[in-house]
Amino acid sequence: MATAKTDRRQRLKYSIRKKVNGSAERPRLSVFRSNTNIYVQVIDDEKGITLVSASSHELGEKKWNTNVETAALVGKKIAEKAIEAGISAVVFDRNGYLYHGKVKALADGAREGGLKF
Repeated sequence: MATAKTDRRQRLKYSIRKKVNGSAERPRLSVFRSNTNIYVQVIDDEKGITLVSASSHELGEKKWNTNVETAALVGKKIAEKAIEAGISAVVFDRNGYLYHGKVKALADGAREGGLKF
């Protein structure tokens, strides 16, 4: 049985995905936040493939709790990888999470890294 918190996030996720769709020109930047890590993918929804991805695992730090600074570093890392792959503009998908704290820091880090959204 799912909790009320996960049900709420799932409803929000569906309503966001109705409006946000990634293409080859502007793929979708999708965020997933767990209790210990933060993950981000750049996805082409037309082909159904992940173009690039990054996570807090790649930073090499042995932190069990992802904080705002780590999320900003992950945002810069995904921007670096996306620009290497030839992607400069994306559509941001917050994936049902509030645009606050770690999610906002990740978005700001991606913008600082050179992605446009």
